[in-house]
Amino acid sequence: MALGTATDAYELRFDAGRICLDLLATTHPVERLHSVAALRAWIAASGLVPAGTGLTHADASWLAGFRELRGRVRKLVPGGLAPEGRPYDLALARVNELARAAPPAPVAVPGEDGTLVRELAAPPECAGLLGAVARDVVELLTDPVARAGLRRCEGDNCPLVYLDTSRGRRRRWCSSEVCGNRERVARHRRRTAPTRA
Repeated sequence: MALGTATDAYELRFDAGRICLDLLATTHPVERLHSVAALRAWIAASGLVPAGTGLTHADASWLAGFRELRGRVRKLVPGGLAPEGRPYDLALARVNELARAAPPAPVAVPGEDGTLVRELAAPPECAGLLGAVARDVVELLTDPVARAGLRRCEGDNCPLVYLDTSRGRRRRWCSSEVCGNRERVARHRRRTAPTRA
């Protein structure tokens, strides 16, 4: 399958409730940001830039920057309660540093059919996009309500973290269709195994 297709963008997209958590999900079940083309697809699918934004100027330095930020976020989330230790402190300092960069400014312009659509005032730069994700990390970790909604998926061997916004905060899986379905199938097999034997 060629990279950069709509199917790839869908596969790279995981709605964890926050863009920074979606970035974390790009390592499961395998490395998904394996090329600049895959990163471009993720940026577009994640909503960091408006649909149709050209990202042809993205290069290998962008890929390195997003992977580095992802590694820093992994040290901070789902902790968020300032655990002791140098790795946490270094990760927090780097996220704070990245958050200072201004994200690309959106503007409203008439679309082909005359309705207003969102575009960026200038082509997005890597530092600005990293800044937008880093600001999301800062907002998540400093918002007690959001931080309290952080959950790790209860699916077998699933490391994904998501923001539980469900009523009653009872969500158990990153995805009901994937991990939730696996759990339901396993539960059904356990229940029916004695009757089959």
